[in-house]
Amino acid sequence: MEALDETSLAEDEPRYWWIFLVNGILWILFAFLVLSFTFTTVWAVALFFGFGFIIGGIFELMVSSRDTSWRWLHVTFGVIAIIAGILALIWPGETFLVLAAIIGWYVMIAGTIDIVVSVTTRRINDLWWLGLILGIVEVLIGFWAVGYSGRSIALLVVWVGATALVRGIANLMAAFGLHRIGKTMRGAMA
Repeated sequence: MEALDETSLAEDEPRYWWIFLVNGILWILFAFLVLSFTFTTVWAVALFFGFGFIIGGIFELMVSSRDTSWRWLHVTFGVIAIIAGILALIWPGETFLVLAAIIGWYVMIAGTIDIVVSVTTRRINDLWWLGLILGIVEVLIGFWAVGYSGRSIALLVVWVGATALVRGIANLMAAFGLHRIGKTMRGAMA
Protein backbone atom coordinates (compact mmCIF):
# COMPACT_ATOMS: atom_id res chain seq x y z
CA MET A 1 0.00 0.00 0.00
CA GLU A 2 1.32 3.40 -0.99
CA ALA A 3 1.94 6.02 1.71
CA LEU A 4 0.49 9.48 1.16
CA ASP A 5 2.59 12.52 1.89
CA GLU A 6 1.31 15.74 3.47
CA THR A 7 1.38 17.67 0.18
CA SER A 8 -0.92 15.25 -1.63
CA LEU A 9 -3.31 15.24 1.35
CA ALA A 10 -3.32 19.04 1.49
CA GLU A 11 -4.12 19.17 -2.24
CA ASP A 12 -6.83 16.51 -1.88
CA GLU A 13 -8.68 17.78 1.19
CA PRO A 14 -10.34 20.92 -0.29
CA ARG A 15 -12.27 18.68 -2.71
CA TYR A 16 -14.30 17.40 0.23
CA TRP A 17 -15.60 20.81 1.32
CA TRP A 18 -19.11 19.63 0.52
CA ILE A 19 -19.04 17.19 3.48
CA PHE A 20 -18.77 20.16 5.83
CA LEU A 21 -21.47 21.98 3.84
CA VAL A 22 -23.92 19.08 4.19
CA ASN A 23 -23.05 18.66 7.87
CA GLY A 24 -23.55 22.39 8.50
CA ILE A 25 -26.94 22.36 6.80
CA LEU A 26 -28.00 19.29 8.80
CA TRP A 27 -26.93 20.90 12.08
CA ILE A 28 -28.87 24.09 11.23
CA LEU A 29 -31.97 22.09 10.29
CA PHE A 30 -31.63 20.14 13.53
CA ALA A 31 -31.36 23.42 15.47
CA PHE A 32 -34.52 24.82 13.88
CA LEU A 33 -36.32 21.55 14.46
CA VAL A 34 -35.33 21.46 18.13
CA LEU A 35 -36.18 25.13 18.69
CA SER A 36 -39.56 24.95 16.92
CA PHE A 37 -41.06 22.16 19.03
CA THR A 38 -42.44 22.41 22.53
CA PHE A 39 -41.06 19.53 24.52
CA THR A 40 -42.99 18.35 27.52
CA THR A 41 -41.26 15.08 28.21
CA VAL A 42 -37.73 13.85 28.63
CA TRP A 43 -38.59 11.13 26.10
CA ALA A 44 -39.11 13.66 23.29
CA VAL A 45 -35.88 15.45 24.15
CA ALA A 46 -33.99 12.14 24.32
CA LEU A 47 -35.31 11.17 20.90
CA PHE A 48 -33.95 14.31 19.26
CA PHE A 49 -30.67 14.16 21.16
CA GLY A 50 -30.23 10.50 20.34
CA PHE A 51 -30.66 11.00 16.62
CA GLY A 52 -28.52 14.14 16.71
CA PHE A 53 -25.66 12.32 18.42
CA ILE A 54 -25.90 9.36 16.06
CA ILE A 55 -25.81 11.62 12.99
CA GLY A 56 -22.91 13.60 14.48
CA GLY A 57 -21.05 10.37 15.22
CA ILE A 58 -21.55 9.12 11.69
CA PHE A 59 -20.17 12.41 10.37
CA GLU A 60 -17.10 12.05 12.58
CA LEU A 61 -16.52 8.55 11.20
CA MET A 62 -16.84 9.92 7.65
CA VAL A 63 -14.27 12.62 8.45
CA SER A 64 -11.95 9.97 9.91
CA SER A 65 -11.77 8.26 6.53
CA ARG A 66 -10.23 11.42 5.04
CA ASP A 67 -8.14 12.82 7.91
CA THR A 68 -5.18 10.51 8.44
CA SER A 69 -3.37 12.63 11.03
CA TRP A 70 -6.38 12.88 13.40
CA ARG A 71 -8.11 9.64 12.38
CA TRP A 72 -7.96 8.04 15.83
CA LEU A 73 -9.52 11.12 17.39
CA HIS A 74 -12.38 11.31 14.87
CA VAL A 75 -13.08 7.59 15.25
CA THR A 76 -13.05 7.84 19.06
CA PHE A 77 -15.29 10.90 19.03
CA GLY A 78 -17.64 9.31 16.48
CA VAL A 79 -17.99 6.10 18.49
CA ILE A 80 -18.60 8.05 21.71
CA ALA A 81 -21.27 10.16 19.99
CA ILE A 82 -23.03 7.10 18.55
CA ILE A 83 -22.97 5.35 21.95
CA ALA A 84 -24.33 8.51 23.64
CA GLY A 85 -27.10 8.67 21.02
CA ILE A 86 -28.06 5.04 21.50
CA LEU A 87 -28.07 5.47 25.29
CA ALA A 88 -30.34 8.51 24.95
CA LEU A 89 -32.76 6.46 22.81
CA ILE A 90 -32.68 3.37 25.04
CA TRP A 91 -33.37 5.19 28.32
CA PRO A 92 -35.71 8.06 27.40
CA GLY A 93 -37.53 7.87 30.72
CA GLU A 94 -34.41 8.22 32.85
CA THR A 95 -33.92 11.37 34.83
CA PHE A 96 -33.00 14.69 33.32
CA LEU A 97 -29.69 14.45 35.18
CA VAL A 98 -28.48 11.55 33.05
CA LEU A 99 -29.42 13.25 29.81
CA ALA A 100 -27.88 16.57 30.88
CA ALA A 101 -24.68 14.77 31.92
CA ILE A 102 -24.40 12.92 28.59
CA ILE A 103 -24.93 16.12 26.65
CA GLY A 104 -22.68 18.15 28.92
CA TRP A 105 -19.77 15.74 28.64
CA TYR A 106 -20.26 15.40 24.89
CA VAL A 107 -20.18 19.17 24.40
CA MET A 108 -17.15 19.56 26.69
CA ILE A 109 -15.24 16.97 24.64
CA ALA A 110 -16.38 18.58 21.37
CA GLY A 111 -15.29 21.98 22.63
CA THR A 112 -11.89 20.69 23.69
CA ILE A 113 -11.35 19.13 20.28
CA ASP A 114 -12.47 22.33 18.53
CA ILE A 115 -9.97 24.34 20.60
CA VAL A 116 -7.11 21.97 19.80
CA VAL A 117 -7.94 21.82 16.08
CA SER A 118 -8.33 25.60 15.76
CA VAL A 119 -5.02 26.31 17.51
CA THR A 120 -3.11 23.67 15.53
CA THR A 121 -4.50 24.86 12.18
CA ARG A 122 -4.17 28.61 12.74
CA ARG A 123 -1.38 28.94 10.16
CA ILE A 124 -3.45 27.44 7.34
CA ASN A 125 -6.91 28.64 8.35
CA ASP A 126 -7.72 32.36 8.34
CA LEU A 127 -10.86 31.71 10.39
CA TRP A 128 -9.17 29.58 13.07
CA TRP A 129 -10.31 31.99 15.77
CA LEU A 130 -13.97 31.09 15.12
CA GLY A 131 -13.23 27.48 15.99
CA LEU A 132 -11.42 28.67 19.12
CA ILE A 133 -14.41 30.78 20.19
CA LEU A 134 -16.81 27.91 19.44
CA GLY A 135 -14.65 25.51 21.46
CA ILE A 136 -14.47 27.84 24.46
CA VAL A 137 -18.25 28.40 24.38
CA GLU A 138 -18.85 24.64 24.11
CA VAL A 139 -16.56 23.88 27.06
CA LEU A 140 -18.29 26.53 29.19
CA ILE A 141 -21.76 25.28 28.23
CA GLY A 142 -20.64 21.71 28.92
CA PHE A 143 -19.46 22.66 32.41
CA TRP A 144 -22.74 24.46 32.99
CA ALA A 145 -24.81 21.45 31.93
CA VAL A 146 -22.80 19.00 34.03
CA GLY A 147 -22.51 21.28 37.06
CA TYR A 148 -26.14 22.40 37.37
CA SER A 149 -28.47 19.48 36.93
CA GLY A 150 -31.59 21.24 38.17
CA ARG A 151 -32.15 23.18 34.93
CA SER A 152 -35.46 22.77 33.17
CA ILE A 153 -35.98 20.78 30.00
CA ALA A 154 -36.99 23.92 28.11
CA LEU A 155 -33.72 25.64 28.97
CA LEU A 156 -31.74 22.58 27.92
CA VAL A 157 -33.64 22.43 24.61
CA VAL A 158 -32.81 26.08 23.90
CA TRP A 159 -29.18 25.42 24.79
CA VAL A 160 -28.96 22.42 22.47
CA GLY A 161 -30.71 24.29 19.66
CA ALA A 162 -28.29 27.21 20.00
CA THR A 163 -25.29 24.88 20.15
CA ALA A 164 -26.48 23.02 17.04
CA LEU A 165 -26.99 26.34 15.25
CA VAL A 166 -23.48 27.54 16.15
CA ARG A 167 -21.98 24.20 15.08
CA GLY A 168 -23.89 24.39 11.79
CA ILE A 169 -22.64 27.90 11.08
CA ALA A 170 -19.07 26.87 11.95
CA ASN A 171 -19.29 23.90 9.57
CA LEU A 172 -20.65 26.13 6.79
CA MET A 173 -17.77 28.54 7.31
CA ALA A 174 -15.29 25.65 7.23
CA ALA A 175 -16.91 24.38 4.02
CA PHE A 176 -16.64 27.72 2.26
CA GLY A 177 -13.08 28.17 3.55
CA LEU A 178 -12.06 24.77 2.13
CA HIS A 179 -13.85 25.58 -1.13
CA ARG A 180 -11.93 28.88 -1.38
CA ILE A 181 -8.62 27.11 -0.67
CA GLY A 182 -9.43 24.55 -3.39
CA LYS A 183 -10.16 27.30 -5.92
CA THR A 184 -6.94 29.09 -5.01
CA MET A 185 -4.95 25.87 -5.38
CA ARG A 186 -6.54 25.09 -8.74
CA GLY A 187 -5.80 28.62 -9.91
CA ALA A 188 -2.16 28.29 -8.85
CA MET A 189 -1.82 24.99 -10.74
CA ALA A 190 -3.26 26.42 -13.96
